[in-house]
Amino acid sequence: MADLISYFTRTVAAYPDRTAIVNADGSSVSFAALLARAAKLANTWSKAGICQGDRVLVAMGISSDLYATLAALWSLGATVVLPEPALGLAGVRHAVKTANVTAFCATGWYVGLRVVVPELWFIQRLALREGDHGLLRNAINSTDIALISFTSGTTGAPKAIPRSHAFLMAQHDAVAPLLESDMPERDLVAFPVFALINLAAGRTSVLPNWKMSRLADLGSDQLADWIKDQNVSRALLPPALCTTLSQTQSLPSLKQVFTGGGPVFPGMVAALRQAHPHVHVTCVYGSTEAEPIAHLDHEDVSVDDHAAMQAGQGLLVGKPTATTAVRIVDDEILVAGDHVNQGYLDPRHDVENKLHENDEIWHRTGDAGRYDDHGRLWLLGRMGTDVCLNGQLTFPFSVEVAVRQWRGVESCALISVNGTPTLVICGDKADFQTWITSAHALGISEIRHVTAIPMDQRHASKVDRKALLLQLKT
Repeated sequence: MADLISYFTRTVAAYPDRTAIVNADGSSVSFAALLARAAKLANTWSKAGICQGDRVLVAMGISSDLYATLAALWSLGATVVLPEPALGLAGVRHAVKTANVTAFCATGWYVGLRVVVPELWFIQRLALREGDHGLLRNAINSTDIALISFTSGTTGAPKAIPRSHAFLMAQHDAVAPLLESDMPERDLVAFPVFALINLAAGRTSVLPNWKMSRLADLGSDQLADWIKDQNVSRALLPPALCTTLSQTQSLPSLKQVFTGGGPVFPGMVAALRQAHPHVHVTCVYGSTEAEPIAHLDHEDVSVDDHAAMQAGQGLLVGKPTATTAVRIVDDEILVAGDHVNQGYLDPRHDVENKLHENDEIWHRTGDAGRYDDHGRLWLLGRMGTDVCLNGQLTFPFSVEVAVRQWRGVESCALISVNGTPTLVICGDKADFQTWITSAHALGISEIRHVTAIPMDQRHASKVDRKALLLQLKT
């Protein structure tokens, strides 16, 4: 069975001098140079005893060295363990203990983790020292675990998600058609997994020149300058950065934007299209355990679709991808497919999220949804977040999709405070009276204005409802 390393080496043979990765400092690495770097690292680490079955915690910034490290470790049959960045030191400690890490590879200030994380004190450390030049070996078995990552932990302790090499290839086969192009694209890639797809396909990936953990600090000028300087033709960005992109001016090289990792609201897409009418926008819906599930092109959203979203009927996310089986049971979206996570590292976590039916495993996404008459999927919100509105249980997210389209609203959340449905709005307070009138029409009598609504740390795209509730009670 094919694997990403085989695809990568084949691509290097076809396009050795083509730029594979552009780093945050503007330096670039060709496909041939990246392969050579990976081979030399693998040579060093093989002599250090790294082999099939080892689990190596990798802590480094997103750069060409990260991808060379992945290729080197995978070629030796080792498993890469990636802690959840949003959880900081707690996430690192959790990853070491949960994944039974046997070695540690870090660069930059991440090397200091060895000092402050006791679980790393007696674990072998791998330095990025190049050994003798040689061919990149391939000790991959398709069923071996290639990667262990973690959920964000917003609903409890982060769950460890193992991905086999076969799974990564299935994910490649699911994502690759979305990114396929006859042109020599230069993709600005804010999602690391998409860079892996590009490395397999021979496309150039321009990496972010900002900290992904501090998206709010990225100014529109910096984003625009990076796109111009690197002649970026496509951008793969979370919705929060699409909002920043909508605040930029002329970007002649940019022709397409892919966005996901959080809700893609119609107002954001409209603002992006208004700023850059020539840019095509594709929204991708998925989750940590299943990426992608569905996708939607902006031109496929009709006037009636917009009216339905404004009326609180949910958020349109499009038709499921060809590789994804989707069904809805008791309002919840369930998915199955080769690129859908089959189980967690700790089997006890499967009880909550996995359904076994015959020979098929269905993953419970935790998202509520519905199908329309055209076979398209609409998101209604998270299961368990519903509030009682007008005597009926209502998913807050569906209302929020509508409210976000009101004049002056920047962000919003409908949340139950002491049993009272409360609409929290961040935006221009000059429109407050209009909001009150519109809210009353929806049966909402309690409206609160705030200067900021707390968002998730990973992509700054989802409301942190626990933090918001604490904010409202203080």
